[in-house]
Amino acid sequence: MLSLQWPWLLLLLPLPWLLPRKAKTTAAALRLPMGLSHSLPLGSDPTPNRAWQVIAVLIWLLAVGAATRPLWLGEPVALKREGRDLMVAVDLSGSMRVEDMQLNGQLVDRFTMIRQVLGDFIERRDGDRLGLILFANDAYLQAPLTFDRKTVKRFLQEAELGLVGTQTAIGSAIALATKRFEQLEQSNRVLVLLTDGENTAGKFTPEQAVQFAKQANVTLYTIGVGASEIRERRLFGSRTQNPSKELDKAEASFIKLSESTGGQYFRARSTDELEQIYQAIDQLQPIEREQTKWRPQTELYPWLLCPALLLLFVTALGRRFG
Repeated sequence: MLSLQWPWLLLLLPLPWLLPRKAKTTAAALRLPMGLSHSLPLGSDPTPNRAWQVIAVLIWLLAVGAATRPLWLGEPVALKREGRDLMVAVDLSGSMRVEDMQLNGQLVDRFTMIRQVLGDFIERRDGDRLGLILFANDAYLQAPLTFDRKTVKRFLQEAELGLVGTQTAIGSAIALATKRFEQLEQSNRVLVLLTDGENTAGKFTPEQAVQFAKQANVTLYTIGVGASEIRERRLFGSRTQNPSKELDKAEASFIKLSESTGGQYFRARSTDELEQIYQAIDQLQPIEREQTKWRPQTELYPWLLCPALLLLFVTALGRRFG
């Protein structure tokens, strides 16, 4: 298929014929003496050779044709883009304030650690479509599935504990993610849920929400965040205690629910373990998504411009030495 990038330049074609022509001059004649009735012209009017006129017209047509930038468009080719559709649900309940995680050698709360490591995870997801859900008393869609990783990361960094309550609505988060996935025509539908305790709020129990997820072919990967023990200093010595008792009780349920969807349950007791979990998620099989269509283009203007320049060169030589 032939296409012109700048077809409006075709309006220049009649331009040489519209320009005013130079007036012809009458050659001076010498009247001969003795009553001769004829005259001898001192010079002749230079009438352009017909061949040169044809060449000039051809040069102009070729030059204007080249200026329109003609293209030959091939058959449309569908471009495939590999990537994953990942919805990340982050727990903002009150228990995420527990300081039992090490980050860069400092003791920090669970959410600070999650925000740091998850932010790096999002940065690396070039080609993936990501969404963000925040949940506590209820679940809220903070960022719909998008290729704009910077915006998703910014929403995560701006989140604050206590923003949506202090309880833990795990079932609502799963149900909300499932609803958003159902709006997609083609998706591998992976939900990564980070929490540190049992379900204590929401309209749905995790079991009910997982039933919806299984019907919608959503794969659930649950990450339990919390150290197994912390050492608490006291006036007389120190004491070791388990800050993740609620999570320990819920682990069996998380394992069962995750595996029922074809996913897995992971336990992150430290920053390093959480990073290893994200690397495991990197192994998910990417899908092929038809992103756009592209038509191969072949530039045709050299086939017009080169003959025009060649004819112009030949004409210049002919005028110079002819």
